[in-house]
Amino acid sequence: MDDNKGISQDEIDKLLGNIPSSAPEPAPAAAASAPPPPQKVTVAPPPMAEFAASSGGSTTAPPKELDFILDIPLRVTAQLGRTKMLIKDVLQLGPGSVIELDRLAGEPVDLMVNEKLVAKGEVVVINENFGVRLTEIITPIERINKLK
Repeated sequence: MDDNKGISQDEIDKLLGNIPSSAPEPAPAAAASAPPPPQKVTVAPPPMAEFAASSGGSTTAPPKELDFILDIPLRVTAQLGRTKMLIKDVLQLGPGSVIELDRLAGEPVDLMVNEKLVAKGEVVVINENFGVRLTEIITPIERINKLK
């Protein structure tokens, strides 16, 4: 695939596979008076169903058809806590200022992907850098319930 052209129609058709067309085929003139026979439509599960159905932190790889999305960058954020401040208080901040957050010491931090909660974990230090050790993965059902 050429980076300047995007994805071709052939590649789209190949990715979609044998998806039936939603447009009805024209009926032959002789069969116009008889009702069309019922059509059997099979619906395949979404490609990520197997991946999402795995639980307990399984490392099931996504289906091969989704390889083209694996290089899309995402914004991953570890959120230690939040607070609300007035503009005048923000303007008074300086070196040594302490901001009180809405979390207690030792509480898990939230791991956000594109501003959506996907996991919780604990802060760790690795070679003088901070990191997050995941302790809980948010299931797709829990993510949907948080949208309501």
